[in-house]
Amino acid sequence: MKIADVMRSRGTTDVVTVSPDQTVTDLLAVLAEHRIGAVIVSADGSTIDGIASERDIVRRLHDRGAEVLQAPVSEIMTTKVHTCTDDDQIEAVAHLMTQQRVRHLPVVRETTLYSIVSIGDVVKFRIEQLQAERDHLVEYIQQ
Repeated sequence: MKIADVMRSRGTTDVVTVSPDQTVTDLLAVLAEHRIGAVIVSADGSTIDGIASERDIVRRLHDRGAEVLQAPVSEIMTTKVHTCTDDDQIEAVAHLMTQQRVRHLPVVRETTLYSIVSIGDVVKFRIEQLQAERDHLVEYIQQ
């Protein structure tokens, strides 16, 4: 199974972005509005400048205090961003997320931002897949 299957089951490839010059307060509003844990930081909406998560905000609040809320997102974002493609195997992506301790991976197509996948998306898809396999086996045994 591939990441494309996860996105298909999710039903959307939408990705929320913020620009690097928006404030951390703006970032918090976007996270709350969309009920998400991370956003892609992109000046143009198609390239990846970084990723900003709730973890990034909390860590910088601890280091710098409330003044960080008025800082630009570029000051708190993670710039080393791991990515995947929609053709990548789910198991490989899950392994990468676990190994790198990241919860969100941008999905790219030919270096252009296409979507984002979370560890929750991957786990949910895998649970649904295992449940379907179990149901098929039970049905087979009961025949």
